[in-house]
Formats: sequence, C-alpha cells, structure tokens
Amino acid sequence: MNFLSYILWNPDLLALQIGPIGLRWYSLCWLVGLMAAFFYVKKIFSDERIPDAKFEPLFIYCFIGILVGARLGHCVFYQPDYFLTSATGWFEMFIPVKLFGEGVIDSLSSGHWKFIGYEGLASHGGTLGLMLALLLYSRKMKLPLLFLIDAIAIATPVTACAIRIGNLMNSEIIGKPTDLPWAFIFERVDSIPRHPGQLYEAIAYAILGVIMYVIYKKTSPQKTTAAVRTDFKAQKKVAGQNNGGNTLIGRGFYFGLCLFYIFTARIFIELTKEDQEAFEADMLLNMGQLLSLPFIAMAIYVLWRAARGSFPIGVPATKSHNANKSKTKRK
Repeated sequence: MNFLSYILWNPDLLALQIGPIGLRWYSLCWLVGLMAAFFYVKKIFSDERIPDAKFEPLFIYCFIGILVGARLGHCVFYQPDYFLTSATGWFEMFIPVKLFGEGVIDSLSSGHWKFIGYEGLASHGGTLGLMLALLLYSRKMKLPLLFLIDAIAIATPVTACAIRIGNLMNSEIIGKPTDLPWAFIFERVDSIPRHPGQLYEAIAYAILGVIMYVIYKKTSPQKTTAAVRTDFKAQKKVAGQNNGGNTLIGRGFYFGLCLFYIFTARIFIELTKEDQEAFEADMLLNMGQLLSLPFIAMAIYVLWRAARGSFPIGVPATKSHNANKSKTKRK
C-alpha cells in the first residue's frame, strides 16, 4: 500500500488554547455555522420588513431545539441500550459529563466524573427539534410557520456544511475502506484509507447552499414591485404565476427542497460510511438511511403542495400592507 497516494489526517482537536481553556474545532465549526445562519436569516427577515424585536428570540429557540433534538435523537435511536436502561445513562443524556463511579450519586460525590460535552448528536433528531422550536416560536411571535421554516431552510445548508467539517476535524463518522486517490487515512482511528464521508456531505450541503442562494436572489423581495409588496391579493396572483418576489418563500418550497436534497444525499452518502453502531451491521439500511425516509416522504408532500399552490402564502404582513388596509377601511 502506497500511503503517499492518500491524505494523512490527524489534525489537533483544539483550534484555540488560552491557558486551561481550549476551543475544539468541532465546537468552532458549530459556532461558525450557527452564526452564519443567524446573519443569513436576519437578512431574510430584513428583506421581508419584519421588526428586529420579532427576530431576536429566534436564535435561542433554534439553538435549544436543535441541541435537545439532536441529543435525544442520538440517545434514543443509536444508543438506547446505554442511555435508556440506567440512571447513569439518563443523567448523561442531559448533562454533558461521563460518570465513572457506581451510579450517579457515587460518581458525583467521589469526583469520578469528567466533562466531555455532548459527544453524540443526531441530525435527524436535530431537524425534528428545530421544527418543534419553530412551531413554538411561530405561535409566540404570531408569524406564519411556513415563512419561518422556509427562511430557516435557506440558511440550513450553511450550518450543515460547517457541522460536517467539524466531524471531519474530529475524525468521526468515518467512511468505509477504499483505494480511491482522495481517500483519507484517519490516523486517530487506524491506518486504513477510507472514504471521507464527512467531506462528501459537506460538499453536498455547500452545493445546496449555492442553489438556495441563487433561487432566493432570483425571487428576492427587492425584485417585486411596490404594488405587489403591499397588496396580498397581488402577491397571491403573482405567486400563482410563479413570477415575482414572494413566489416561493412562505409556500414551503425551500423547506421541501432542503429536506429532499439533504436526506436523499444522506441515503447515498451513507453507503460510503461505516455503521455508527454494531447493531446496524445486519440491517439492510442503516439507521441514518432509515431515519431519512420519513423526511424524504415529507419533502415530496410539501413540494407537491407548494407546486399546486395549495398551501396558503405564509408571508408576514408588512407595515405598509397594514397601513393600506386601514386606509381602505376608512374609505
């Protein structure tokens, strides 16, 4: 085997070290991805003329929803035998520590524990957690749910790409052995050339991000006439013709496209990746592929409804629209 033909991969886990405090590459990638999505969605809210006061709580809702959903998804679907069968498992599911003593009380009282962060996070669970968080946010802020999930979907590929880069820096979710020239040897794991499955996903999500950006810019609110921007009947007419500024956002199109692309890509990319848990070895489809199927079905349904125009247009009313309504009533 000619190791010079492959990429030797063993980066330092820490991106930054200041005294006893270190910032891991994985955490940094999560942070960069979330912040990029934050400013992306903020721009969309600005385009739609939604007050900043309504936007500000969105990040907290999304962060908590993604974190809780991703953590529960991993524990329930990938390691239920460990996390759901003991008090120690339940404790570690929610508290980012590893216990080494005889039970929770003994570990904490004797100091036999270590802070490790949340080492198991599942994207499928994170998606469900995000959707629930957006539902709660929608009701709290009185904003259309379809608009919210479309806005978040446009920015999702940026975060997803950054997270998979973080997985690559951690040398986790590794691929199956291969002799392809771009194979990675994850030295922290073994000396076998493998598919860089994390990189495949990151590239796929980056491509989706470009597609989303181009479509959004082509149908951005700035390209809509003032009459359409302030008249919901005109918006609905233009949307039916699929021509103009608000023809796609708020109709479920971006949400459906995002779900379909990401989880269809997962189905195929999983073929190049090692199973994450031993129980997956005897399964026709691994857990990642199985969990992707309901999301793909949901995506097809949403895209079908969006294409038919059977979803109501979920674009928030602007101040100018409300002002026009008031003038009409006074007349």
